[in-house]
Amino acid sequence: MPSKNKSVKTAILGGGCFWCTEAIYKRVKGIFHVEPGYSGGWLDNPSYENVKTGQTGHAEVVKIDFNPSIISFDEILDIFFSTHDPTQAHRQGADIGSQYRSVIFWRDEKQLETAKNKILELNKSPLYPKPVVTSLEIFTRFWPAEAYHHNYFENHPEIPYCRLIINPKIQKFEKLWSFRLK
Repeated sequence: MPSKNKSVKTAILGGGCFWCTEAIYKRVKGIFHVEPGYSGGWLDNPSYENVKTGQTGHAEVVKIDFNPSIISFDEILDIFFSTHDPTQAHRQGADIGSQYRSVIFWRDEKQLETAKNKILELNKSPLYPKPVVTSLEIFTRFWPAEAYHHNYFENHPEIPYCRLIINPKIQKFEKLWSFRLK
């Protein structure tokens, strides 16, 4: 398992629907494992049915195991901020609720500082017309999503959500980040 390897680090990110975020990061060089799940709430062992109510405090997230000698946490955040709208509070497009918040669950002080600096940099740039509202929350626990959420885009490319929402995000990612593709 990659997490036992000392050269592999972990990032926990929420950028709206975890199906979208998983589909993007699975294509990135230096990332070995991407798993959808839940983090940030008070309910132990949450289910999708619990989380989608917006009442558990959990966000839909992905757990990303990566090799920092191939891709840095800073570069992972660059991809993160370019593939969702971090200026929307508690939503991404039509997905509304705190479970779809833009969030970085930092695992150590270095990740926290990197994330703070990235947000400051973005807020000083003309890239977004509104301030970045991505929350920085200390990581406490990751709960894996149910098996049917894993590899969702690859397993269901024909459904409208995948064709109309996820596929355009992947196309944008591949255009912007072609040098980072596996």
